[in-house]
Amino acid sequence: MADLSVNINSSSKSYPIIITNEDISGLHKKILSYTSGKKFLIIISEKVNKLYGKVLGFDKSEKFVMKDGEKEKNFKNYQKILNHALKMQLTRGDSIIAVGGGVVGDIAGFAASTYMRGINFIQIPTTLLACVDSSVGGKTGIDTGFGKNLVGSFYQPKVVLINTNFLKTLDDRQFKTGLGEVVKYAFIEKSCRCEEELNLTNFISENVEKIQSRQPKTLEQLIEICIKLKVSVVQKDEKEGGLRKILNFGHTYGHAVEKYTNYKKFTHGEAIVKGMTFAFDMAVKRNLIDINYKYFADDVIKKFNFKKIPDYPIEKMIRLMKMDKKADSDYITFILPVDYSVVEEFKLTENDFA
Repeated sequence: MADLSVNINSSSKSYPIIITNEDISGLHKKILSYTSGKKFLIIISEKVNKLYGKVLGFDKSEKFVMKDGEKEKNFKNYQKILNHALKMQLTRGDSIIAVGGGVVGDIAGFAASTYMRGINFIQIPTTLLACVDSSVGGKTGIDTGFGKNLVGSFYQPKVVLINTNFLKTLDDRQFKTGLGEVVKYAFIEKSCRCEEELNLTNFISENVEKIQSRQPKTLEQLIEICIKLKVSVVQKDEKEGGLRKILNFGHTYGHAVEKYTNYKKFTHGEAIVKGMTFAFDMAVKRNLIDINYKYFADDVIKKFNFKKIPDYPIEKMIRLMKMDKKADSDYITFILPVDYSVVEEFKLTENDFA
């Protein structure tokens, strides 16, 4: 199958997002074509390095290998990456390249945005979650003891290279965490204001088995649809001043779940699914949607059998949600459904959760 390409034209930079299923060994040549013979530092996850390090063919001195897990997206590793870049004497004409999931992409992007006040950045996502979400749109960041992504920047890559062959070796739980974000796009599709009618909900319903069995062509189509929806949003609102906030559907409560469980019990996608179900419950309670839409949403979510998350004490969830970077001193910013595939932003107080 020929490569698919989606172009993103943000206010700060235009760049291609290339989706392919070619042999992974061909990535090295592609990287060289985008770095134009200049030096580059590869930030790669430990798991991906073990599976594909030899095939990718990077020299050991060109790599910074990161342990896996959200806990690794911290100041310590950020500083190590900068030190590695300084030892390599990277200049503004050189590149930092992320090869891994969202954790690797976020921290590598933040390092690229701050090293020498910004050098070239290339995203090579290796998880479904990173393919459909974190690798596109320019959000970078690291976590602190107070919460996720509280230190970061908006910094667009030079190119995003997506190879679906990486998804073959994802364990089932990590594959499903990406499906959590896929389902999110289905619930916000009309609000994305994409000129092309993509009908993601129908695509999911008609291809559940092919998606679960990771049929290559189906995955490429699924990723392309999700990316087109995100690109439509980012091109209109690169820095989350308005429309882009809809991409946070499920995330305010979901991030609170992750923080409450110390990022150890549930994956990001599982937490976001819990956040979306919480949002649907809130919408019904506030008479924003008909109960039948909630039942419909529940059926879509059930298709992928996500891990169940219990209800945690609401007062503790509220405290954590108030620490979210999207909150202000008086309100918690929440994205709620108001119609089929339509969401809106609401400013909620603690009393709204009673």
